[in-house]
Amino acid sequence: MRSELFVLAAGLVAKEEPFALATVVRRQPASSAQAGDGALITADGAFHGWLGGSCTQPTVVRESLKAIADGAPRLIALAPDPQTEKRPGILVFPMTCHSGGSVDIYIEPVLPPARLLIFGVSPVAQGLARLGHAMGYAVDVADPAADRSAFPPEIVARLWMDPEGPGPEPFPGSRPFVVVATMGERDESAVRAALAVAPAYLGVVASRKRFAEIEAALVSGGLARESLASIRSPAGLDIGARAPEEIAVSILAEIVRVRRASADTAAEPARPAGLPTLAAPMSEERDPVCGMMVPIAASGHTTEAAGRTWYFCCGGCREKFLASPGRYTTPHGAGAGAGA
Repeated sequence: MRSELFVLAAGLVAKEEPFALATVVRRQPASSAQAGDGALITADGAFHGWLGGSCTQPTVVRESLKAIADGAPRLIALAPDPQTEKRPGILVFPMTCHSGGSVDIYIEPVLPPARLLIFGVSPVAQGLARLGHAMGYAVDVADPAADRSAFPPEIVARLWMDPEGPGPEPFPGSRPFVVVATMGERDESAVRAALAVAPAYLGVVASRKRFAEIEAALVSGGLARESLASIRSPAGLDIGARAPEEIAVSILAEIVRVRRASADTAAEPARPAGLPTLAAPMSEERDPVCGMMVPIAASGHTTEAAGRTWYFCCGGCREKFLASPGRYTTPHGAGAGAGA
């Protein structure tokens, strides 16, 4: 994989933007791809790199966007005869390049770390910061009394001394998991600020009696009661926790359960909570020559004919179309050339 792709990847990681890496892991002649060839696909469908002929690009882009959306890697194969390449654990698609070769490509999504936003400087808040960091979360703390002695920089990514003051949007592309562990200090203002970041999870460390008081104060202050319905209080799973660190464990266990939950009855799998917000899926058109579905935004091969725009997976399909447009623009001709 070329070094410039790693430079691009490093920049995207620094900006906490999701992307996918696609690597050729197997090829059969006469594919122009070689093992180790790679590409980087951003969340808006932009393709950088080399994976052989351009006819592989639409499929790789489409599957990469799916990988970014569901957070799961996949191994795909492109072959002239997909039936002969079916193997367990591999998604097989038609290869439309004229070379006749086949290629296996591993697609790995690279997503920003899930964010854990903590309000408070209590022992529970400090325990959450330490354990959350150990679990791979990017930990942020917001509290006027917070300082680096309680939350050292190797644990906390960002610390806001004035969480209610003006400043840049702290979560531009993700929904953080939020815990209010102020425990009697500015509880109401912390809950109000926590709701403003549209959390994937919001837990409040408080007794049921104390949370009822917080809720009543917020409602009397003009907050709709319905907006408080998703708050979990007391925060955490009931594991009999007593010590601050044990309470932190119970809360993180509840967050893990929320993260891993999925909608089993949905026609399309729900996005895991906390994943970055992506652009809407790219619109696709069918290549009239080979029949492949081509993402419109990623297609570099188009032409105008019969009063509309036609999209192609590669230059070869476009050339075939231009040589005999009528063959493909008639109702029974579109896609008839697939495999020809």
